[in-house]
Amino acid sequence: MRHKSWIVKDLLHVTTEYLEKKGIDSPRLTAEILLAHKLNVDRVTLYLNFDQPLTENELSGYRTLIQRRTKREPLQYITGTQEFWSLEFVVTPQVLIPRPETELLVEQAIERLKVFPAAENHTPRVLDLGTGCGAIAISLANEVQQTEIWATDISAGALKLARLNTEKHGVTDKIRFIQGNLWEPLLDQGVTFDIILSNPPYIASEEFKDLSPEVRDYEPRLALDGREGGMYFIEKIISEAPAFMNPGGWIMVEMAPGQTQKALGLIGEIKDYGEKTRIKDYSHLYRVVMAQKK
Repeated sequence: MRHKSWIVKDLLHVTTEYLEKKGIDSPRLTAEILLAHKLNVDRVTLYLNFDQPLTENELSGYRTLIQRRTKREPLQYITGTQEFWSLEFVVTPQVLIPRPETELLVEQAIERLKVFPAAENHTPRVLDLGTGCGAIAISLANEVQQTEIWATDISAGALKLARLNTEKHGVTDKIRFIQGNLWEPLLDQGVTFDIILSNPPYIASEEFKDLSPEVRDYEPRLALDGREGGMYFIEKIISEAPAFMNPGGWIMVEMAPGQTQKALGLIGEIKDYGEKTRIKDYSHLYRVVMAQKK
């Protein structure tokens, strides 16, 4: 006799229990997101169709997604999307998954751009250094009308994805992408910026083994590893930025809470910088360090 076919409600219940046993975070939410993804509907639709039976094909596809998650592959790589600044971004294992804390950089940049002197013939120029999937640059392009945005990344794969995301959000003509390591691709461009934003690799190499498997085994190490002590890129960015900044311009760098004091100390030693500050994230931990060029 053929077994009864699974309906949405029962399948979600069983899957939630299974994920919980496997130690997966937010098991119910994960079960819903992956089923909605498989059926190509949103989560509300699942709730409206609790008694809908699933086909064999849908079931087997769903099982595959659940297996990937139990191997600790991040949910965002399985679904191929992550929300940031209320926009949906395409993400793949070639780029870091954008984190909510990074929205602080966008927030601060918008604040600063608001008070920018509306000088004649001057469009504020912003640099997103190490753009990844393009989340920061695209969010800004969406929010601020009069800006010229540049975005760099060392990874060709990341830039390809960032370009795809600019098309998705209709801001292709507002962002200029350029490939290379840190400041190197800008050396011969003869440009300076009013705002420089960066979420660089800042995890100390020696702490890598302690990261969750989702991060350690799946996200690109190139975008995470800040070498010994985690400060290598932060120091390089802060110390070399003034050459690429307009007077009165700001640099804003995301980092680990324990690195912010060191970064402020470094800024204090560089004569080009004036005002400096650090800002807490939504968990009340210092996350972004900012400095203004004199």
